Amino acid sequence: MNIAVLSGKGGTGKTLVATNLAMYMKAEYIDADVEEPNGFIFLKPVTSSVRDIKVDIPYIEQQKCNKCYKCVDFCKFNSLAKSKNGIIVFEKLCHSCDGCKIVCTNKAIDYIKRNIGIIEKGRNSKINCKRGVLNVGEPMATKIIEELINNNDLKKTNIIDSSPGTSCNIVSILQKTDIALLVTEATKFGLHDLDRAVKLVKKFNIPFGVIINRVVSEDNIIDKYCKENNIEIIQKIRYDKNIAQIYSKGDLLINYEEYNVIFKNIFQSIKGKLLCKYRYLVVKVEPEKQQLQ
Repeated sequence: MNIAVLSGKGGTGKTLVATNLAMYMKAEYIDADVEEPNGFIFLKPVTSSVRDIKVDIPYIEQQKCNKCYKCVDFCKFNSLAKSKNGIIVFEKLCHSCDGCKIVCTNKAIDYIKRNIGIIEKGRNSKINCKRGVLNVGEPMATKIIEELINNNDLKKTNIIDSSPGTSCNIVSILQKTDIALLVTEATKFGLHDLDRAVKLVKKFNIPFGVIINRVVSEDNIIDKYCKENNIEIIQKIRYDKNIAQIYSKGDLLINYEEYNVIFKNIFQSIKGKLLCKYRYLVVKVEPEKQQLQ
């Protein structure tokens, strides 16, 4: 089962929740925030393997090219352009769709590999950890995210630390998500981006709950929003200077008895309310998946 920890905006405490919950549940931790992966700072795994992730990009043999420019016209991502000396390839815009090669009548296009990042695997004293790291300057992270998510063992519980926002990166994760935890904060920015994340998760028909971080007042705008929209608030984490100090040291909250209950409550909500909703959807939509649970 894949449990994704999401946040509409950055800085809400998504990694705080994901790392501590993975350790509490003894689940597999997967850092899919490939542009800023920082979960390993807290989990401190010993790296066992590193694998390069490569994508296909077109290589054009200019001698074979008859400058018909069908490939340029076909490419909707503007990764190919006309020039006086032939066709220019903007490799970082290429989505590796193979379309240009298909429409080329002179067979002047082939593909070469280009490295865009790595996937690291490791283990600390209790759990397996995995993360993707996108190379600096690379604009598209979905290939690495797909490699991370598609090879998960669904017989195990996987905690996926997602990237913030509601971009294509999140869509790639939600396509393989069984349960979602939305981490937010009680601010207007937090509410705005939470609303976007909620709408996206609902489109995928995924059971989800909200975790409010840095709570100052019990009666806040996120509470009101969730009540009005019948959304389950599964945990509130109070604004606490000690939490900030622990986090700044790269330590885990579950190592401190007074904070252990936070993740116990989240785990109980997953095991109870959210898992029941998930099973209902599985039975309703795809009966054959019952045996997986």
